Amino acid sequence: MKKEVIVISLGGSVIIPNNIDYNFLRKFKKIIKSHTRKYKFIINCGGGNIARKYISALKKSGASTKLQSLSGISATRMNARFLSHFFGKDLDRGLAHKMKTIKKFLRKQDIVFCGALEYKPEQTSDSTSAEITKVFKTKFINITNVQGLYTADPKKTKHAKFIPVISWRNFHKMAKKIKFQPGQHFVIDQTASKIILENKITTYIVGKDLKQLDNILNKKPFKGTTIGG
Repeated sequence: MKKEVIVISLGGSVIIPNNIDYNFLRKFKKIIKSHTRKYKFIINCGGGNIARKYISALKKSGASTKLQSLSGISATRMNARFLSHFFGKDLDRGLAHKMKTIKKFLRKQDIVFCGALEYKPEQTSDSTSAEITKVFKTKFINITNVQGLYTADPKKTKHAKFIPVISWRNFHKMAKKIKFQPGQHFVIDQTASKIILENKITTYIVGKDLKQLDNILNKKPFKGTTIGG
């Protein structure tokens, strides 16, 4: 039986919020490995706190937006390499930096890790995940540090309302209202939302409660946001 490919965008904010979240990663590893009989996984890691610290310092120094983004890309790749080691992978062939390398690795492996692939303006690792999902014609799961999509940042706005379901078009409208900046906090970036809309990619946003990831993979009801339709 041919295994379905699932693309997971694993936010840097859940890998290393301040310190490495060992318990979260241990549970994540257990759930992913428990589903490899049915699925192959491409896990794209965000830069999170490390990337934002680099970007903040470069911004203060007057460095260009491109240099800020390149620093963020380096952080995503460092997190991806760390996570691959956490899963017990040696990476003797290196980390995938291009789509063709992901395809090559996936032919022989059930779990492939990557960070951002190549520099493109106004993109975060979300865009990489969306591009990968487009190529593999599959589903996109975004794991972040909030339960799903809200009308505003729930960490800053007390009355932010949770959105369990939203159309591709309405989600893209929300994303476009935010001005892009390297290391931004919005759950999925503007370029990714455009890719999701144009390719009608079913997208799930869930938080750190990994039971919800397990439910999605088991095709059960889950607490989070579905983007589609």
